[in-house]
Amino acid sequence: MAVQSLLDAISTYCRRECIAKSTFGRRAVNDGKFVSRLRDGARITPATFERLHSYMSQRGMELPNPTPSELLQLIRPAELAPPSELIAQAPAEPGRNFRFFDNRQKYLLFVHTCGEKRVAARRVGLELSNIHPQPPAIRVFDAGMGDGTVLAGVMREMHRRFPTMPFYVVGKEISLEDVRLSLARMADRFHEHPSTVLVVTNMYYTEAPWLTPRSANVAKSIEWREVALMGTSAHEFAEQIASLDGFLDKHWQARHNPKTGNPVYERPVVLIVYREDYRFLLDDVIPRQSSVRADYDLVIASQPYRARAPLGFKASCVIAPLVRALGDGGRLLGIHSYGNDPGLDVVRNIWPEEHPFTDDRHAVLRAVKAGLGAEARRYNFNAYADTRAIFRYDMHTLPTRNICKHWHVDAVCRLECCRLCCAN
Repeated sequence: MAVQSLLDAISTYCRRECIAKSTFGRRAVNDGKFVSRLRDGARITPATFERLHSYMSQRGMELPNPTPSELLQLIRPAELAPPSELIAQAPAEPGRNFRFFDNRQKYLLFVHTCGEKRVAARRVGLELSNIHPQPPAIRVFDAGMGDGTVLAGVMREMHRRFPTMPFYVVGKEISLEDVRLSLARMADRFHEHPSTVLVVTNMYYTEAPWLTPRSANVAKSIEWREVALMGTSAHEFAEQIASLDGFLDKHWQARHNPKTGNPVYERPVVLIVYREDYRFLLDDVIPRQSSVRADYDLVIASQPYRARAPLGFKASCVIAPLVRALGDGGRLLGIHSYGNDPGLDVVRNIWPEEHPFTDDRHAVLRAVKAGLGAEARRYNFNAYADTRAIFRYDMHTLPTRNICKHWHVDAVCRLECCRLCCAN
């Protein structure tokens, strides 16, 4: 393949010159992480390819001459042809299908230079006034924990509203680095709200709410780990959470699905964290392997899928399993990108035929309802009015800059699991 041939040529050159690949990247294209990003599936612009070709040629190293189809998989398509034509000519492959959120630097640059996470957490917090928790704990499931910013904000709001109730919080996340970032934010949560059981897992949407793999063979390889935090201060908790890095490095491994290109776990992992001095109080809250129930009071589905993913995938593989995890009176709040903002204008200027936001909340709700079939009668499907459903977050700018760019997101749905009366 073109990328592998290019990487081989770069490796040969680096060995010949006795330089590191990061040094090569800085010298060739002014990017020390160029080779690692290329290996992870990033594609490059024609200008960068020409720059790389010129650099290697001047030093007596000829790059491989890729075929047109291989070149399409290597070169970023913006300057070659409309995306619709490129998709037809060069089917995406997992290793070459670069997405910006698979790149840590680009993803973190985006989420930390805008208010999306903070605004989403505040919006989710509004739903807490409508839940009806039952003993022994308030049960919350985060369907895409990310770096933990949204979940930490929601937990702060939960403590404000329910300061004495035990919390059972489950977060699903496949990214090792995101798990590290999320756990680092939880030391303060355990200090402020000691009666908290936090569970983190890398399982699929159809498995994570129940902490149980669908396959019996896979279930045998599950890594189930309980961590009882000692002490009473946030500093002590942070030190003990940081000591889990070795465990995460060993077990929180992922690979790409050869068909879809999406990351999948190597083995299922369940990490349970709580305070040792509250273990007696939380005995009925701490999950036990092979006897886990879902019945969540609140399910958070904030950006759980790609905006341009097929509607059937969004409904049947993501939202529907989360709906089934709701308890009586439970609510699911889904949030996804909406478009109709300056960000979309930028996309259209570069890729005029791109349509990244294919389905609105109404379409998703209809598809979920149809997919649930007879089960749908147990739930209320409420699509809020635009004035309540659509909200905006802002990009952060320097104080001297009078630039304010807004991005819109769409509260996809609110699903309320009806309380079932005995008479029914």
